[in-house]
Amino acid sequence: MALTPTLTINGFIMSPETISKLAIDRTQATPPHKGDRNVIRYTIITLLIVVSAVTTFFFSRNRPVTVETTSVVSFYPTQAFTLLNSSGYVVAQRKAAVASKSTGRLEWIGVEEGSRVSAGQVIARLENRDLEALVRQAEAQQSSAAATREQAQAEATDAQQAFRRQQELLRQGIVSQAEHDTAEARFKRSSAAVSATEAGVRSASAGLQLSRVNLGYSMILAPFDAVVLTKNADVGDIITPLGSAANAKAAVVTIADLGSLQVEADVSESNVSLIKKGQPCEITLDALPGSRFQGRVHTIVPTADRSKASIMVKIRFLERDERVLPEMSAKVAFLEREALPADKRARIAVNPAAIVTVGGRSGVYKVVGDRAVFTPVTSGAKLGDLREVSGISSGNKVILKPLNTMKEGIKLSLPEKK
Repeated sequence: MALTPTLTINGFIMSPETISKLAIDRTQATPPHKGDRNVIRYTIITLLIVVSAVTTFFFSRNRPVTVETTSVVSFYPTQAFTLLNSSGYVVAQRKAAVASKSTGRLEWIGVEEGSRVSAGQVIARLENRDLEALVRQAEAQQSSAAATREQAQAEATDAQQAFRRQQELLRQGIVSQAEHDTAEARFKRSSAAVSATEAGVRSASAGLQLSRVNLGYSMILAPFDAVVLTKNADVGDIITPLGSAANAKAAVVTIADLGSLQVEADVSESNVSLIKKGQPCEITLDALPGSRFQGRVHTIVPTADRSKASIMVKIRFLERDERVLPEMSAKVAFLEREALPADKRARIAVNPAAIVTVGGRSGVYKVVGDRAVFTPVTSGAKLGDLREVSGISSGNKVILKPLNTMKEGIKLSLPEKK
């Protein structure tokens, strides 16, 4: 009896017939066509290209563009005929540190910073009761001297009359020469006494005047019409002319005549030839950037500063403005000619390279946050290196470069502020 071969797998008995049924018939399989493989390959490549393009577009759209910007400025036509620019400070030409000629304790002060004072006005007062007592004493001495003079005059009158009688009696031979001489001597003594008492009266009057002057020194007066700039002392401080004592103050207040304000500017020696007395100027102050003041060269100081190689030029204001204060920093433009009314009006201007034409409209790309926004503008006259425009405000930032790739709403990478 013949044996049939078997195969046991995981406890199962597999016969040859069963194994033959599990075999793969490779003759039935159809090999893939070569063209189908190329289509699949091209499809995958196309999808990769599309995904790459979309990704590139997305990231390039959101990637900031580095730009160069410029500012829209307020341009004054006077800048077109300015010969020279200089800087300096506003200085009061009449200024004083008001102090007392005598030493004393400050008893009262009636002004503060910004107070307006008139010439002769009492600003402050020192303790002066001792000086008042000296004045009363001098007045009494003057009265005493006047009474002594009246007494001497009365005696002189009596002596004169007696002398005249003695002269008449001597001619008649009634009195002796000795009696006549005695009456004459008495008359001369009384006349001399009158002269002495008159000198005493004048001395007492001078003493009284001195006492009153010393009393007046305790009253600190304004020497001219001015405004108080600083208050340097308070009630209770010791005021002394030289301020040499410990904790003593020399000046009570500092005042200045604001009507005498001028700009003192330093001009290089090499540029002094461009300036002459009476030349029109335009003054700007850092504290008042929106205002321009008309001025004129008042004087050119006839000496040079060797350390700075410059000469001081003083420019006076043509019109007084209450906002202009001493020690303000100023800039002066020395003009070639007088400024006309139209030259004093500010105009909005921008670098003409920032103006582009988009869709038939002229405009600029204004920086709003970190985006570019197209803003239509109307161009005007040329102002030096700038172009007058309307439709945009001074101080706005506009894009200067690159403009050929600029688009509405594009994200910007702005240069860092230094």
